[in-house]
Amino acid sequence: MAGSERRQIAYLLMVLPGVLFLLAFNYLPMPGAVLAFKFYDMQVPPADAFFQNTFLYSLVHSRWVGLSNFTFLLNDALMLIRNTVGYNLLFMLAGLVLQVGLAVIINEMRNRKTAKIYHTILFMPYFVSWIVVMYALYAMISAQGFFNKFFGTNIAFYSEKKYWPWFFLFFQVWKYTGQGSIIYLATLTGFDEQLYEAGAIDGASKWQQFRYITLPQLVPTIVILQILAIGRIFNGDFDMFYSLPNGSGTLRQVTATIDTYVYDTLKKGNLLNSFGYAGAAALFQAVVGFVLILTTNSIVRRHQPEMALF
Repeated sequence: MAGSERRQIAYLLMVLPGVLFLLAFNYLPMPGAVLAFKFYDMQVPPADAFFQNTFLYSLVHSRWVGLSNFTFLLNDALMLIRNTVGYNLLFMLAGLVLQVGLAVIINEMRNRKTAKIYHTILFMPYFVSWIVVMYALYAMISAQGFFNKFFGTNIAFYSEKKYWPWFFLFFQVWKYTGQGSIIYLATLTGFDEQLYEAGAIDGASKWQQFRYITLPQLVPTIVILQILAIGRIFNGDFDMFYSLPNGSGTLRQVTATIDTYVYDTLKKGNLLNSFGYAGAAALFQAVVGFVLILTTNSIVRRHQPEMALF
């Protein structure tokens, strides 16, 4: 076996764990999409049944109901879509600006050791659980929390809707900016330094270098990442939206997303076909996300073919 073939085997082995993960969690569950079109009826499989697993047997033998499960989302459709899509658009815009800005600032640091330390510190919030963040936020803004005691106020944050879009934006930026800047930083490190040297010789300021050298080269990466983000626009960050409000029903109008709405329905268990409704919601998110990716990619391909995903 030639050396190049051996190297390819090594690369394939490195990719194998990711492929297995993708198969196990993305492709094997795909037949379960039929749950969206069935009235799920839990049944105990008889001894001679092909499927002895209760869920699979019940899934196969549950009756078809067509598209009726999808009407479940229509009860609060406008609110859920407004919150899910609105927050994601806000997070995309703020995240793009801050992630690119952070990557540029880190890349401009001449001392690479200091740059790595700063980037590591800003990357660490990504590993903090939302449950930890929820308890920290509660300690800050509860009725007897730090904020009200320190400023001598009596603001009921868990009853006032107007504060929560800002809370979500702040914590989303705090948690994901460092992690999201990694791809931009990796792209920046591959740029030709001679372009910046030529710009400096011609008298270009740092801002002009960013505007005319850095940004045009970053645009393909930005476009690709935004296309992928568009595909997730109907999926909310469940852990954040569910944890931070701490179960306050008063805030439902500004904190409920499609994911939390489905989970609340399943948790209450007051619907006979709650599994079918959850399957319909998940399929709706997946199909709409897929269509949005295809649409956005086709628009990009029509104007800038080299920036399209495919």
